[in-house]
Amino acid sequence: MSGGDEPRAHGSGANDASDPTRAAAPREPDNAHGKDAGKDAEKNAGNESRNSSEGNDGTGNNGDHDRDRSDKGNSKRNSNEGQGENKPGRRSRKPLLILGAVIVVLGIVAFGWWFATRNQESTDDAYTDGNAITIAPKVSGYVVRLAINDNVYVHQGDLLVQIDPRDYQAQVDAAQAQLGLARAQLNAAQVQLDIARVQYPAQYAQARAQIASAEANLKQAQAAYERQHAVDVRATSQQNIDMADAQRQTADANVAQARAQLQTAKLVPQQIRQAAAAVEERLQQVRQAEAQVEQAKLNLAWCEVRAPSDGWVTRRNVQYGTFLQAGTTMFSLVTPQVWITANFKESQLDRMRAGDRVKIGVDAYPQLELHGHVDSVQLGSGSRFSAFPAENATGNFVKIVQRVPVKIVIDSGVPRDHSLPLGLSVTPTVYLK
Repeated sequence: MSGGDEPRAHGSGANDASDPTRAAAPREPDNAHGKDAGKDAEKNAGNESRNSSEGNDGTGNNGDHDRDRSDKGNSKRNSNEGQGENKPGRRSRKPLLILGAVIVVLGIVAFGWWFATRNQESTDDAYTDGNAITIAPKVSGYVVRLAINDNVYVHQGDLLVQIDPRDYQAQVDAAQAQLGLARAQLNAAQVQLDIARVQYPAQYAQARAQIASAEANLKQAQAAYERQHAVDVRATSQQNIDMADAQRQTADANVAQARAQLQTAKLVPQQIRQAAAAVEERLQQVRQAEAQVEQAKLNLAWCEVRAPSDGWVTRRNVQYGTFLQAGTTMFSLVTPQVWITANFKESQLDRMRAGDRVKIGVDAYPQLELHGHVDSVQLGSGSRFSAFPAENATGNFVKIVQRVPVKIVIDSGVPRDHSLPLGLSVTPTVYLK
């Protein structure tokens, strides 16, 4: 029986080794999985304690059986600890798979976006543009009629503003009177020309006749002079001799005078041209007076300011009774023709050509979509035509991407009930060929 006690004592020692108080002293787990492994170890220790108590009542074989169970519990605990250590590694691969999937999706989306927009060029530096006609009076005066209001639509030829016309009507009357006087002077000059064409040739003929008469008188006086000097002194008197001398000298002077008058009378063509020049002078005075009348009538007509084109009245700063100076801006007239001025970067103009199709979005009307085409590209960047162009030849140089204005004509999509105001922000998209 003493031999039978030794196995029990050995089994008791094994049970003491598997005491729960001793088995419950494993190292502290580092994570939640370690805690689960500790709980499994405590559970196995409790089972071993119960088995040991049953083994003490039996034979020594029961102690061997208990050791086998203890070994199995330890192996199970070790396997649980190994599984607890492998679980964190399996979970750490899942975020990497998600990140990889997101990167692949983003790559597919980016490629699709590039493929869909590879033949498109767009910019948000674009605005609506059009004709804004500045309306200003050409004459000064008080406004006696104002036929417009703010932002109203007018048609070509409509009366917009009327200036007091009385002063300009008086100028028209004075100019017409001056014209009448000039025409009367022209008629007088024409009469003088007609007289000169008859008078001056007649005076020339008269001068020639006077020369002939003077020469005849000189010949007669010369004959009487010779006769008085040829007779005997006793047959004549000194008085007759002196008279003959005086008559000869008078006849000689008359011939010289007649010859001088003939020289003046020879200027008949020049005298006629002088009369004709006087007629031309009066004619030009008439034309000047007619121009003054026309200018006075224009000033009178400019008292009525009319619309040069269809459009909307904007920026009105004229009121009834205001005194206007010539050239003062009263308001602007915006015509219905609207186009787009898009400032594309110079790197976007490589394939852009006139006629390319354009889709236009308007920031003010998100639901509105316009369609048009490229009309032309300005031959110069915006900085080239600025008030202070860049001087790249001086100082340090920093390259800046230039923008070039592109005119886009709207073909369709403009609403009929209202027009697009000038200066609205738009986003054109050009479809390149």
